[in-house]
Amino acid sequence: MDSIEKQWYVLHTYSGYENKVKNNLESRTETMNMTDYIYRVVVPENEVTTVKDGEEKTIIENDFPGYVLVEMVMSDEAWFVVRNTPGVTGFVGSHGGGSKPTPLLPDEVENLMSRMGITARREEKLELELGETINIVAGPFAGMQGIVTALDEEKQQLSVNVELFGRETPTELAYDDVDKLEEV
Repeated sequence: MDSIEKQWYVLHTYSGYENKVKNNLESRTETMNMTDYIYRVVVPENEVTTVKDGEEKTIIENDFPGYVLVEMVMSDEAWFVVRNTPGVTGFVGSHGGGSKPTPLLPDEVENLMSRMGITARREEKLELELGETINIVAGPFAGMQGIVTALDEEKQQLSVNVELFGRETPTELAYDDVDKLEEV
């Protein structure tokens, strides 16, 4: 049963390998020409500030060790690519024997994304241009500004240079994570 609509699914991975699985899956998506089926891969994590020895330290903490979220169209080919990515042990909601998994409910997705500071997909299309300065509204760079260096309209992603510690740092963001600068 193939789905023609992109939905969010949960992958089970080896604990501690979530970011490696994310990178592997994003790489496989590109090399196996699955960008029309596999859209976003997210490791559910949050910034946590702790005080140790009188010093404040911010670390990234994994909310659900051993799990990765993937937004995809469930086709046989996409299922095969994701399922056979190194470090993936299976889909949550799959009953084995090659059965397709159950997607997350929209409320579950919205709850998880808001916990991570990622906004839901906006309805209106954001028109951006190369070289444009934008506000980052979600994720680890929220509250900062960046300069658009590349746009991927199809995947609704963009590359942005953010000034961090006096250096320009490139980062990949979803269109939903940015807003145009307010006209003054």
